[in-house]
Amino acid sequence: MKLVVGLGNPGNKYIQTRHNIGFEVLACLAKRYDVGRPKAKFNAEVAETRIKNEKTILLSPLTFMNLSGQSVRAAVDFYKLPLTDILVICDDINLDLARLRFRPSGSAGGQNGLKDIINRLNSPEFSRLRVGVGRPPPNWDSADFVLGKFPAEDRPEMEEGVTRAANAVEAWVDQGIQSAMNQFNADPKRAVQKKLTKPESDRASKRNPHQTKNDAGETDKLL
Repeated sequence: MKLVVGLGNPGNKYIQTRHNIGFEVLACLAKRYDVGRPKAKFNAEVAETRIKNEKTILLSPLTFMNLSGQSVRAAVDFYKLPLTDILVICDDINLDLARLRFRPSGSAGGQNGLKDIINRLNSPEFSRLRVGVGRPPPNWDSADFVLGKFPAEDRPEMEEGVTRAANAVEAWVDQGIQSAMNQFNADPKRAVQKKLTKPESDRASKRNPHQTKNDAGETDKLL
């Protein structure tokens, strides 16, 4: 059994804010697996499904962000789960918009929901998936930034990021943290750029045949 926790703040006021990206990822998974109406349990919304034939609990705490650990602790105790079977999804202002980063453990890094979960579990040894929401503009308070909504021009990219994060959760459930890191921690924009760049062999075949080796080397550096 796996426990996947999406972090956010409850209430209509916070829908589609940067801080609620964890909720959005779980909503994407719930729709994908047609889980139906979630149950109220552990002071959270809880839905059960099977991902890649693995029973998976989707948990969205209904406490505010800085008390997220209450729900997680209650669920872990109820299901008697090892910490290695827990994945927490949260926003990250230190990552570019829609960029993903898995980690098998680590500090809260300033994310108050993660901080409370670490404190209540008495351990940082659980997986987390950080979803980039971009960096605050100069002179912006980071709390105001994460409680704000994405501008309209950022929503399409962010929705693609949410879909990719749901795919990443599936990989974590099915293949484990190391495989998920290998697949999803790379910058997707860079991967697209690589595909658009012609292979070295193609470039070399189109060079002037009379070009010297040194000239070719210099040309390669500029491409």
